[in-house]
Amino acid sequence: MSKAVKVDEDAKSRLEELQAEIRLETGESVTQQELLSRLIDDAYQDREAVIDSFRSSTVPLSDAEKARMVEGRVSSGVEIREEDIDDILYGGPEDV
Repeated sequence: MSKAVKVDEDAKSRLEELQAEIRLETGESVTQQELLSRLIDDAYQDREAVIDSFRSSTVPLSDAEKARMVEGRVSSGVEIREEDIDDILYGGPEDV
């Protein structure tokens, strides 16, 4: 059963552009319905990103974003005390 979905002119234009690009790059013709179905399937697989795109704020970070931040950390091997952080970042009294 097929139902009509209304989209604005900008979205319709971008859909047509994608449709044309698929034909140019692959030689395959796809209908807008096929393309929309594929886009919906892809979005459904990555629904967290789609849901997050509707959030008004990116704070707090999602668990996936926190995990990506931790993965990017590198230990310098030097232990730093919390009370030394301001001096390290902004310089100690001897730097004034």
